[in-house]
Amino acid sequence: MMPYQIRQLMEERESQTLSPHGTLSSQTRGREHEEPPCPIRTAFQRDRDRILHSKSFRRLKHKTQVFLSPEGDHYRTRLTHTLEVSQIARTISRALKLNEDLTEAIGLGHDLGHTPFGHAGEAILNEIVPGGFRHYEQSLRVVEKLELDRKGLNLTWEVRDGILKHSKGAGAVFTKQDTARPATLEGQVVRVSDVIAYVNHDIDDAIRSGLIKAVDIPKNLTEILGNSHSQRINRLVSDVIYATLDGNLEAITMTPSVLQAMLELRQFLYRSVYALSIPKQELLKAKKMLSDIYHHVLENHEGFLAKSRSAGDSIEQAATDFIAGMTDRFAINLYGQLFLPKIRV
Repeated sequence: MMPYQIRQLMEERESQTLSPHGTLSSQTRGREHEEPPCPIRTAFQRDRDRILHSKSFRRLKHKTQVFLSPEGDHYRTRLTHTLEVSQIARTISRALKLNEDLTEAIGLGHDLGHTPFGHAGEAILNEIVPGGFRHYEQSLRVVEKLELDRKGLNLTWEVRDGILKHSKGAGAVFTKQDTARPATLEGQVVRVSDVIAYVNHDIDDAIRSGLIKAVDIPKNLTEILGNSHSQRINRLVSDVIYATLDGNLEAITMTPSVLQAMLELRQFLYRSVYALSIPKQELLKAKKMLSDIYHHVLENHEGFLAKSRSAGDSIEQAATDFIAGMTDRFAINLYGQLFLPKIRV
């Protein structure tokens, strides 16, 4: 068998096995810069591999999810969150006969633009950067412009669309607005899988830290979703699958009662975990650290940004890219080098 036939066979298999609502890799809207197809991998498999081998993906292992510098080894990082989202999304996509490769690529790439210090870092950058900062826009910027020495990964349109539209913050998980809803069902799967992942693993980490106890979770929510981590994930994933099938795959959805329970669980997290997970004094330290580094880089941009600033980028944009790409420990070490005295014994 000649190598060029392998991709064609895989594309043919997709057309025979995927739901009519699934996204065929052979019908992708394409890449920003045209390139010859891989003889072995489909377009979406190629995108997944490019993300997996990127520097930005590797840095996720040293970026905070919720808790800053946790002492235990079992707390989630941005990387483990990404893997859990990808796993949940693939389970849903497989059950719905959607394109798992597209789902996985979006899932692996959705948080590449996250800052150091998790959502706290994002809130800090949003305050100090002109025009604000949104991690989903930065994730798209990473794959389009910053990776591979600022050449970008040249991903397919479908993957880029899913990355940009995965985030919903405290807003609606499901939306009919074309500007906010991913164009593919696979992208919609990642959007809801992101919520399913973090509302469950953040509860798990909060219990591990002693911030809350399992009995603190409102009983009306546990009665619907379950009492354990695995029960809640299974309940939510199953509900997405069956509700979407009942709706003939017109859109990814959930039953109203289970969706409401998930949203109330998210509000419980915002109120009882996220607002308390980082002591105020530590949050102020993180804010000062990133703010001081950002302004120092602006004032000394020739030394910091000369090699990384692309033509047409403002100094502020280049400084934002520099800060957002940092891991927690890199930011802490750099701050020490820049602002703490060196003691010689």
